[in-house]
Amino acid sequence: MVLMTPQGVYAPQHDTWLLTEALHRENITEDTAVLDVGTGSGALAIAAARRGAGRVTAVDVSALAVATAWLHSRVEGLRIQVMRGDLLTPVADRCFDLIVANPPYMPSPGACRGRAVAWNAGVDGRALVDRICRDAPPLLRPGGVLLLVHSALCGIERTVRRLGQAAMRTAVVDRRLIPFGPVLRERAAWLEGRGLIEPGEETEELVVIRAERAQRQRRDASGAVEVRQA
Repeated sequence: MVLMTPQGVYAPQHDTWLLTEALHRENITEDTAVLDVGTGSGALAIAAARRGAGRVTAVDVSALAVATAWLHSRVEGLRIQVMRGDLLTPVADRCFDLIVANPPYMPSPGACRGRAVAWNAGVDGRALVDRICRDAPPLLRPGGVLLLVHSALCGIERTVRRLGQAAMRTAVVDRRLIPFGPVLRERAAWLEGRGLIEPGEETEELVVIRAERAQRQRRDASGAVEVRQA
């Protein structure tokens, strides 16, 4: 798809397309309720609606991103509910079959303003990733799936562990090496100093993490919850 994205809204790129490929492998029908967290241009919400999802919701904290995603959905002739709010807060009382998230995940040496808020996410890159790991699982129906994309720079195993602790069956389902873009090239010395990249490194690994909520649970004799997958 070709989306005209205004300055200040995260434009679709490698991580968007990698997550879209993962989305296309999910079983999406007219009964599927999909949430796109941090929708930006609306690319992932549009991809879900095109796949036939019966109910698609897109959320972003940026008013400009909300307007952009809404306009793109109308141009495409797709029914997508676009909401403004902080991550999952606007939909905390709802449940979904599929949640897709491409949050800011770039480690940053300082506070960010302006356009940079679309990719910077604190010194470890996890300011938003950790919140999604905490808040997304309770919004999934049994058997529901979270698809989350981020850079290896902010810790793959940490994400897998956090989601596993939420009783989610979790795996890395996609990996892709891409060349450093302008931001990473500019930040290379700082990343080296923190031990996040090797000296002279020029590629970044992107991953898609898939986490599925258990179909059912039961308690054993001690009262502990035993997760059982269908």
